[in-house]
Amino acid sequence: MKNYLNFETDIKNLETEIEKLKDPFNQDGLSEVDTNKISETQNEIDKKLKEIYSSLDPWQKTLVARHEDRPKAKFFIENLFEDFIPLSGDRFYGEDKSVLAGFAKFNEKSVLVIGQEKGDSLESRMERNFGMMRPEGYRKTIRLMKLANKFNIPIISFIDTPGAYPGVGAEERGQAEAIAKSIECCMSLSVPTFSIIIGEGGSGGAIALASSNKVIMLENAIYSVISPEGCATILWRDPKKTLDAAKAMKLSSRDLLELKVIDEIIPEPIGGAHRDRDLILNNVRKSIENNLNEFLNTSRDEILDHRKNKFLKIGRSKGFINHMDDLSTLSMKENRFNLLIESFFKSKKSLIASSILIVLLTYLIFFL
Repeated sequence: MKNYLNFETDIKNLETEIEKLKDPFNQDGLSEVDTNKISETQNEIDKKLKEIYSSLDPWQKTLVARHEDRPKAKFFIENLFEDFIPLSGDRFYGEDKSVLAGFAKFNEKSVLVIGQEKGDSLESRMERNFGMMRPEGYRKTIRLMKLANKFNIPIISFIDTPGAYPGVGAEERGQAEAIAKSIECCMSLSVPTFSIIIGEGGSGGAIALASSNKVIMLENAIYSVISPEGCATILWRDPKKTLDAAKAMKLSSRDLLELKVIDEIIPEPIGGAHRDRDLILNNVRKSIENNLNEFLNTSRDEILDHRKNKFLKIGRSKGFINHMDDLSTLSMKENRFNLLIESFFKSKKSLIASSILIVLLTYLIFFL
């Protein structure tokens, strides 16, 4: 059974009509299938889909990113990689089923694959905790990322989570510390890392694994510091203002590419990734191939510098810092005269000397 979003009513009606046309049995018994009518209706569906999906607002894109039928991390892992070996446990507490992680082969080359898995049925969603990772999940990925770094194996992450799990148990086991350590680990790796946001990239739960050399998004995915509902509740005390919040947060792939927060957008089939899974698989495969080839002859130091400079550049072009040539620091450059004056007045002896100098100048001006 297909699931439809609230702005897809016309498409639902047309597809229901097609199903009836394809059924050779009607009230009068067996009849001939009207192929011309089916073809016309299908063309009308394609036209409607193109019309609707070419003008989605940010809140509608959020709904598409959360679509029940949207391909999940497990689907991509099973269909893009060979010989996937899932690894479990963080060696501290236990296993977190909301994240799949293990080594696999991509085009006959070893890679580490990490996928935040929401689940595709009610039972699996509950088992996977709706893709919300706990501290043990982040500690497991840290363990595996360090192992991949040791053996010079590239890392590919599929991001799809509303955020890290905010439960009492998770907080007691150090959720914030685990996220911070995961970000620190991602930034210190000297192997190529790629993060593909396939659905919802929410808050620290996403950035913990998306601190990569290349951050890539599917066309209708979202990436934000908080959900639109949460933002609307905090700013306006009204969860119904989700559209205003979604617009303000610039969470769509196009907005984030323009802001240079992400590096690439993978196009989706018209109507969303769930409407043509073979096409989206092919598009993701091409993106991974191109990005792996880009770092093929890059040294480990260059990979590390690339990632560091990527994140230091974000916001500089439109911020108060105008010097893009020095990416090793977040501070502004100051001219030598200003630095000299500043250091002069910081010194206690210089302060006394300057006071005496001011008194002498005043005496010379008024009494001589």
